[in-house]
Amino acid sequence: MEKKKILFVSQEIAPYLPETEMSLIGRYLPQGIQEKKKEIRAFMPRYGSINERRNMLHEVIRLSGMNLIIDDTDHSLVIKVASIQSARMQVYFIDNEDFFQRRGILTDKDGKYFDDNDERAIFFARGVLETVKKLRWSPDLVHCHGWITSLVPLYLKNAFKEDPLFSKSKVVYSVYNDGFPGCFPKNFAKKLKVDGVQDKDLEVVKENPDFVNLSKLAINMSDAVSMGHQTINQDVLDYMQNCGKPFLEYHDKDTYVDAYSDFYDKIFAEDLEDSQVEKEKKSKKKNSV
Repeated sequence: MEKKKILFVSQEIAPYLPETEMSLIGRYLPQGIQEKKKEIRAFMPRYGSINERRNMLHEVIRLSGMNLIIDDTDHSLVIKVASIQSARMQVYFIDNEDFFQRRGILTDKDGKYFDDNDERAIFFARGVLETVKKLRWSPDLVHCHGWITSLVPLYLKNAFKEDPLFSKSKVVYSVYNDGFPGCFPKNFAKKLKVDGVQDKDLEVVKENPDFVNLSKLAINMSDAVSMGHQTINQDVLDYMQNCGKPFLEYHDKDTYVDAYSDFYDKIFAEDLEDSQVEKEKKSKKKNSV
């Protein structure tokens, strides 16, 4: 049987950023899943605080060079890569001088959230998918960690849905306690529009693009959801639990690799079951003609 392919898209991955619950999951979950005989790829933003020389990042010329247009402005996509030798794992970094050269991750030195975090999230999500497309690597499942990854499900399920590389990809979205204050700019929904993304897809963020509604957008576009942290926003938790999609509760560092592995297998099994039902329907329809 062919190995299942899992794409991990993370807001933080250690050791490139300080150790937090999210960055440690970003580091050890892909390794754990790889050790369970799955094929993996991992992506994160190339924040300016990451020391390229110490972490031995280098640009992948064949993947770089594309321009992504956001709000009528061109932004060049640069792809870098580094290896975590002990895990036999590569990490791909999405880079751009407008969005990811500054020292702060999501905030400036005074703790103020960057005004362009909405465009950084858009660029990151689209950059990941365009890069995976260039790699010609077809993920069976995409697992997103942290709100800066929240637009990956939207673009995968709409802008990239006709691409055979992504047509069967399932998406898991993990919510953490990384909420941000206030709202994105009022024209956020307009900035999200690309071919394949319709107004009805963006209703939840049209009037009030805050953390809760951004999370709801990601949940709407995902196939399954999970708690990445023990305590998350209550409104988002209620929405996750009532959305009718497979839901994984929080698991601590001793159990989360096994829990996610079983969760993925459950999603794959349900997908196989749905495919068989669809085949039977088509067969009956053909025989009745």
